[in-house]
Amino acid sequence: MVATLRVMVDQLVVPTEPPLVEASRDLTRALIAGAPAGCEVEAIAPAGGADIDLPGVASVRRTALPRRELAAALQLGVGTGIGGGMIHSPTLLAPLVRHDRVHDHDQTVVTVWDLRPWESPGELTRSAAAWHRAMLKRAVRFADAVVAPTHAIAQRLAELAPLGDRLRVVSGASPLGFAVPTDEVGRRRSIDLPEGFVLLSGGPASSDGLEVGFAAIAASGVDLPVVVIDVEEGHEPAVAELAAAAGLPERRLHVRGALDAADRAAVFGAALAFVAPSRRAAFPWRVVDALTLGIPLLAADSDVHREVIFDGGELVSAPDAAALADGLADALSRSLASTAAADRLAVLAGDRGRSFSWREAADKVWHLHAEL
Repeated sequence: MVATLRVMVDQLVVPTEPPLVEASRDLTRALIAGAPAGCEVEAIAPAGGADIDLPGVASVRRTALPRRELAAALQLGVGTGIGGGMIHSPTLLAPLVRHDRVHDHDQTVVTVWDLRPWESPGELTRSAAAWHRAMLKRAVRFADAVVAPTHAIAQRLAELAPLGDRLRVVSGASPLGFAVPTDEVGRRRSIDLPEGFVLLSGGPASSDGLEVGFAAIAASGVDLPVVVIDVEEGHEPAVAELAAAAGLPERRLHVRGALDAADRAAVFGAALAFVAPSRRAAFPWRVVDALTLGIPLLAADSDVHREVIFDGGELVSAPDAAALADGLADALSRSLASTAAADRLAVLAGDRGRSFSWREAADKVWHLHAEL
């Protein structure tokens, strides 16, 4: 008898956030590659949308509803035709309804990567924040387990929802095979970026910390270009205003949106340092990218960064934004003062980066479902 793990892959059909697309794709591929003997993986996808490219998947089951309608139906707990069995969702989108784990062997596990819907709901659309809050309430009632990517986020999640011993920690990782490509120079030229810069990620939202990051770079005395990636379309002027207010001239600033894995790795390949000023309770995807590629890393001290970065970069503690900017400025200046200092941080980052793996995450997911 074959045991089937059914994975929700809605992000591969209708993406909502680029990191969730990569996480859904690569976790599912790792689950397929690491399936124990007698086990297989089935994908569950909304109707319509893009084709699913998951080599080795046993089957792809399409729901009767497109993603938007499916999300609304799941929020209300109405029938969707998804059915039961072992269901794992890399997000909160899953059939969180009453089921019998003991007799029917049905189980549902969902994932929470980011606590913005609860801690900074104003940074999301009202409907998106409300959907996440509603789905977590349903998870409290019906999920067999809820996965968080760090112990720090799991602890905060436990304060938001009475999940008890159903919380599990399974970290994310950079995309499978993530490495600086051999055609990195050409890729950077194609998106019009210089060689050798300080790199940041995010947008004008207060929790992204870009204002602090810009202030730190300006105060560091480091006269290098500044590249910001993952900026949502239409938010470029707001990011430019933040940089100008911090004293960074427009000629030094290069703002880009979400990049595919190869282009993103090419960008990291020319970064002399990655600055992570955000202290939000969310999995820091770009921090993990920097660690994976061995890029000197300077970050705001936070519960999440302390756990993820550990000894792979320099953490700066500060009581407020101004002090944090000063601390990051000093750290950036020191890290780029000599080749030896930069090389040391690069080695520390690369060593820590080996701790993150979708294969290891998949093993933990299989173990979780076996335990349930």
